Amino acid sequence: MSKIFFIMGKSASGKDGIFTRLLQQSIPGLKPVVLYTTRPMREGEEQGREYHFTDINGLNDMREKGLVIEERVYHTVQGDWIYFTAADEAFDGIGDESGSGQNQNLLVINTLEAYEKYLEYFGEKTMVPIYIYVDDDIRLIRAVERERQQKTPDYKEICRRFLADEDDFSEEKLMSLNVTSYYRFNNNTTMDDTVRRITEFIKIEINHRLGTEI
Repeated sequence: MSKIFFIMGKSASGKDGIFTRLLQQSIPGLKPVVLYTTRPMREGEEQGREYHFTDINGLNDMREKGLVIEERVYHTVQGDWIYFTAADEAFDGIGDESGSGQNQNLLVINTLEAYEKYLEYFGEKTMVPIYIYVDDDIRLIRAVERERQQKTPDYKEICRRFLADEDDFSEEKLMSLNVTSYYRFNNNTTMDDTVRRITEFIKIEINHRLGTEI
């Protein structure tokens, strides 16, 4: 049975870089899930790489077809941005206990709220959470440094997201979804070290679960 390794964490925790690096590791059958968003494409991004960029009409079309697994809206200073997961071809065979798709595992980045929706949709046997965290002072410095590289920095949005994260990833919410210390990875040091530890974790989970099912 294939698994979905679900990366999550507060903004500027390093999860995007870790996601990219994990896909470069020697993890057999691990493939990325590309999410959808109605927000504008940022400088340096490409269609279908960071996100599938669409508009509200595209989202409504997928809603009508029953393809939207989860969605959430962010009320930003630039307007409402919607991020969502669509049950496209990337999910073929996932969660199917008959054996379809058994050689493929998925890696996705999303929010804790979205993780709950994935759990409802695919079930606990399919989902493996990976929570990335760093100290708040390091996270804020990283966020400012990253935003400074944008053509038009939006520091108000950084502040909004920083404060929202405190509630979105509260300890109470993490524990309610069984995201225990076993699934948490500190990224205060180097990304190389964090990627190494998570790679080992994923390989162990894949081997253990395959062994259990066999």
